Amino acid sequence: MGNYNFFDPVRVLFGAGSLSKLHTLKMPGKKALLVISNGKSAILNGSLDKTKKELELAGVDYYVFNKVAANPLKEVVEEGAFAARDNGCDFVVALGGGSVMDAAKNMAMFAPQPSNDLWDYVFTKNGKCKRPENPVLPWIAITTSAGTGSEVDTAGVITNVKTNEKIGVGGFPGMFAEYAIVDPELMLTVPPKFTAYQGFDALFHSLEGYISNLHNPMGDMVQRAAIENIGRYLPVAVADGGNLEARTQLAFANTMSGYSMVVTSCTSEHSMEHALSAYHTSLPHGAGLIMISVEYFKYFINRHVCDDRFVDMARFLGKIDAEKPEDFLTALKDLQDKCGVGNLKMSDYGIEKSEAMKFAKNAKEAMGVLFKADPAVMSDEDCAGIFERSFR
Repeated sequence: MGNYNFFDPVRVLFGAGSLSKLHTLKMPGKKALLVISNGKSAILNGSLDKTKKELELAGVDYYVFNKVAANPLKEVVEEGAFAARDNGCDFVVALGGGSVMDAAKNMAMFAPQPSNDLWDYVFTKNGKCKRPENPVLPWIAITTSAGTGSEVDTAGVITNVKTNEKIGVGGFPGMFAEYAIVDPELMLTVPPKFTAYQGFDALFHSLEGYISNLHNPMGDMVQRAAIENIGRYLPVAVADGGNLEARTQLAFANTMSGYSMVVTSCTSEHSMEHALSAYHTSLPHGAGLIMISVEYFKYFINRHVCDDRFVDMARFLGKIDAEKPEDFLTALKDLQDKCGVGNLKMSDYGIEKSEAMKFAKNAKEAMGVLFKADPAVMSDEDCAGIFERSFR
């Protein structure tokens, strides 16, 4: 039985209608930086108005920052942090999906610091590898999608377009959310395509964690729950977004996959996708993961490094008669086809096959730490080969 070290102090309010309880909680400050996306979903589905009302009932003021896009950018995180400084905000509220939460938690980290450059606190060859000099601001996560589990971890994926780095930023003490509101009613209007992308992102967090060399009993437990729920309910939610039961089950799976990242780790699949969307920023993260997933997992299956775990995951996904690791690939492809994402093409996003080695080297330079969690060592050539075989 593997050892593990699990610490996650986030108070999670889970279930339909949970947002309506926000005002009953003790607020960690008097004025919030309320972070939302640069789209219209929070306005159209009413979640922004509901959140404002809850904050008003709690007796706190707020300043709305609405510039976060998919694959959030370094400059936007900096701008949000500056807005918090300029408007006297002493805590942060994230209302949105993974991109909003990733950006918001880093705004909360960066706002109190003396620096004006977020990359001072990034651990890459282009960062200055500093640690925060001042305590981070508290923050509250209100998740509106089931994809990243970012409500219960301490890092956020941020893109620096000048250096072509898309990496996990943060992870410092004090960066856990004060509260996480996981209300599946806020997820009912997510379109089918993005429901699928987000659901597969959550799935891969747990699949990767289950085969990582850091796997342990606590991780196995939350990963199995996530994999089983996503395998069963993601096709239902894609077909009928208004199915509250399916949305609730996926919301639970999403948070379990968040815990997976806390107690184990993602593997190099995530580093590899980050390389794709670091150069091609219009590529949704979940879509990029789907594109490389079959060849990625086939690579480790062919090396027979954890055959029993692949059989387990095939069964978790519903292929109860699975007996060999290749059955996992069948189950994964079936799920992708059921969700309408089995034929995604890199070429549709301007990606070229000739970029494979560039992506491989970027993945290792920017997020080489996740390669250390792989069940077997992957060379640059192996990594590039996965990109090449995944290309369409």
